[in-house]
Amino acid sequence: EPVRCVLLLGEGNFSFAASLCGAAGTHVVATCYESEEEVSGRGRAAESIRRLRERGAEVVFSVDCTKLKDYFLPEKREFDCIYFNFPHCGRKAGVVKNRELLARFFHSSAEVLTEEGEVHVALCNGQGGTPADQPRREWHNSWQIVAVAAGAGFILSNVHPFKAETIHGYKCTGYRSQDKSFCVEGALNHIFTRSTPLLYFKPMTCKIELESQKVSFQVPQVLVDKINRGFLELNSNHPVRTVKEKLTAELSQAFPLQNIDDCLSLLHQGHLNGVCHSNIFWIILSPEETPSTEEVSNGLANAVLFSHVDFCRDTYKNGWVNVQEGCHISKQYYLRPSLLPYAQAIIQRGAFLPGTLHVLSGPVFRKCLITPYSMPVFHEMVFVCAVNRGTENSCIQMLVNNIKTSIHSLHQTVSGFKLNINLQEAMSFEKTELNDFAAFEFQVSKIQYFICVEIDNSGSCEKGSCVGIIRTAHYELVSSDLVVVFASLNLDLLAMLICGISDWRMLWTSDTRFLCQFPRGELRLFKSFSLYPPSYVHDVSFWVPDGEQFDEVA
Repeated sequence: EPVRCVLLLGEGNFSFAASLCGAAGTHVVATCYESEEEVSGRGRAAESIRRLRERGAEVVFSVDCTKLKDYFLPEKREFDCIYFNFPHCGRKAGVVKNRELLARFFHSSAEVLTEEGEVHVALCNGQGGTPADQPRREWHNSWQIVAVAAGAGFILSNVHPFKAETIHGYKCTGYRSQDKSFCVEGALNHIFTRSTPLLYFKPMTCKIELESQKVSFQVPQVLVDKINRGFLELNSNHPVRTVKEKLTAELSQAFPLQNIDDCLSLLHQGHLNGVCHSNIFWIILSPEETPSTEEVSNGLANAVLFSHVDFCRDTYKNGWVNVQEGCHISKQYYLRPSLLPYAQAIIQRGAFLPGTLHVLSGPVFRKCLITPYSMPVFHEMVFVCAVNRGTENSCIQMLVNNIKTSIHSLHQTVSGFKLNINLQEAMSFEKTELNDFAAFEFQVSKIQYFICVEIDNSGSCEKGSCVGIIRTAHYELVSSDLVVVFASLNLDLLAMLICGISDWRMLWTSDTRFLCQFPRGELRLFKSFSLYPPSYVHDVSFWVPDGEQFDEVA
């Protein structure tokens, strides 16, 4: 097995290093800031140094923790773990100086740590400034360790008590740069790992075939890393796909079920009655050979299909596209905000079997005010079933009961406690009580019921807990005795509620520490690998031209 290389910094008397030395498969490099002559005079230090050397450990003196790469050859700058117990600038240094020490230490550690490595920093009670400290100091009076580490690309992935009494032979020393112990009661060990680097996405062009023409469009910047992610594909282990598969399997026990395998276009055309245009990602089309670099950021836009290869640049005024001479105007296109229009199209062209539950699923896109439970893209699952007039209510009840059973089963398996799921009539809601998912569906079509998950057991439908809608519709079908029942579920919100994921953005992360928590598509309670991230609030001002209405979403 590969040897794990451990670096210890700021050792006072080397008693901590001596306690680690000798562990199977571990090579210890123990260092201190002082010279060997200065350290050897401390109680038990000489004995610990001797034990370390006898067991094959390296002992290095006069090491500055802020310049680590200067002490190790390039081939030896690959430590799996770095320990720094109770760092301090010495004597009566204040919090600002100690923050600066930590900041330079983390930057230095990043140069000698493996990609998957850990940095362990033990601090006295209250110093770190995280909620794990009890009592917690005021932020300005703490070492602000999470924010300081973030500056060097590290995230706090775990924190637990530093139990000095369980470390054989360990004796803390160095109080105010003296050979004196200090209080370690309530001390905490903070474990940091590397964060994924902030990605800067280049503009992305999507090529599709539309109306027998090959066209392309520029993907809105906010969606560049969310197009074609393949979460619902067969080889995916993503929890969103697992939730979809479990729901489908449960419903297939009660209904004949048919998955609609048609390749559903990302683009839709025409008007969505009642929908605010600023909630839609409008798209400008161009010939594949000359993709447009323009993007409509708000308002109503006409899609443009060019009749020749020469690129015609569009100009905008008040959200409208002014198409120059030589361009051919086609229909209005936008990224699909819902799969319901595709379900309605199936019914209208008669491509359905009465009594069979038809299932469509895929990502949909909506401009919205972004919150932890409100997202500009999510995976929608739509069920469509045509039933005999008069039996639609029993169909709805059967559908909801099976959805309830499936969600209950999934959630109890994952978390061990029960989730309350209710069917609530739409008329009992004020629009302000709805999350963005439900509010948008309310615009798209008349809704009879909302499927709500009660996460606080108070009997109320909390904002963010509406995960689905149900409606019925009458169409000119082959038989006038048939009524169509539609149901729409937000798979992303369901996955979040079932797995305890507190922010939708985590579903879209490319960090392997997310997906590795769901091996082979198993659903588990998500364990955050970034604890207590700093939160910053900023004010933003906008200049709005005279006469133009301010649109907060845009």
